[in-house]
Amino acid sequence: MRAPPASAGRINRHRLHRGGNRAANNALHIIVLVRMQYDQLTQEYAARRTAEGMVKKDIVRCLKRFVAREVYRHLPHGIQTH
Repeated sequence: MRAPPASAGRINRHRLHRGGNRAANNALHIIVLVRMQYDQLTQEYAARRTAEGMVKKDIVRCLKRFVAREVYRHLPHGIQTH
């Protein structure tokens, strides 16, 4: 299934998922904000993306996707619930 477009003007972007776990999304957002403030690698990434012309909102969106993948790797897998 293809995600619905979330584009405006010349920006071409797709909405990943309209629903989801609000608490998990909030946690990802907090992680990204803290990393942007204290983590040197994240600050360098944000500076590089800003130099490329991205706005902070888009940088946060990219970082949240990266953090979500990183956190997902640490979740227990193979556990079946009934």
